[in-house]
Amino acid sequence: MTDHEDGVLELEVIGLRRESDCVLSVELADPEGRALPAWEPGAHIDLELPEHVRQYSLIGDPADRYRYRIAVLREPASTGGSEYVHEVLRPGQPVEVGGPRNHFSLVEADRYVLIAGGIGVTPLLPMIESLCARGRDWRLVYGGRTRRSMAFLSELAGYGDRVQVRPFDEFGHLDLDELLGAPEERVAVYCCGPEGLIDAVEQRCAAWPAGTLHVERFAAPVRDDEDDLRAFELVLGRSGRRFPVPADSSPLDVLEAAGISLPNACRDGICGSCETRVLSGLPLHRDSLTEPGRTDVLLPCVSRAQGTELVLDL
Repeated sequence: MTDHEDGVLELEVIGLRRESDCVLSVELADPEGRALPAWEPGAHIDLELPEHVRQYSLIGDPADRYRYRIAVLREPASTGGSEYVHEVLRPGQPVEVGGPRNHFSLVEADRYVLIAGGIGVTPLLPMIESLCARGRDWRLVYGGRTRRSMAFLSELAGYGDRVQVRPFDEFGHLDLDELLGAPEERVAVYCCGPEGLIDAVEQRCAAWPAGTLHVERFAAPVRDDEDDLRAFELVLGRSGRRFPVPADSSPLDVLEAAGISLPNACRDGICGSCETRVLSGLPLHRDSLTEPGRTDVLLPCVSRAQGTELVLDL
């Protein structure tokens, strides 16, 4: 069988497993047995559900090209995505999958500090396997509400004291001051979890060397710049077509209204599916992925222009 081409994958659910009181893992494969696109630790896929597209970190073995594995937390206030996976999705059902994409990849460092909150442990699992295989120095601190709510504890138990499990009902909040301590060189800190945990880790890593902290969010952070947004003109570099982008619309909204489609999954600046090359002009990055100083790419679902004009490679 030949490999998949890039784009949307038509896969099938081949297995479900209860990982905790509120977490279900899902295994996906090609119904014709074809190899799936390769991925590395930190990557995620887009799962296309009825009326929803959700991003889930890959937690399987990157060397296994014939199965994808994800884990889905049942959200108490689900808007339909996690409820559908838990209540409706069953083995044999087809699903459309986008990706994989990786905005949370491992960098080179002398030591790794991994911090997980709840379902945020998922992208860290294949990282741990990779770091062990490479003989690297690492430590995971994993917090959650209770042990019964925390997934993959049996898998993590084999790593001994490299893993600290800290459920809130036993230990309270994670002791980030003890965990992170004074700033160090050549240390990589990876954090995934609720926004409050990420904010707290960001505060404590503010004095660390640039590039130390790497985070992955479940949802877009609250933005406080809505009143400062300005209209600008969007130019398509290949055709020269020009479109005004009002202050209350995104470039993606304007393009779609003109019949120009771009890949998009989250529309919140957290998945990277709509990333587009910038030919000229200065982008105003409002997403959760792009480094503030980058001028060569834009996520048009939320980001904009700093000036009056922005030219995209479209």
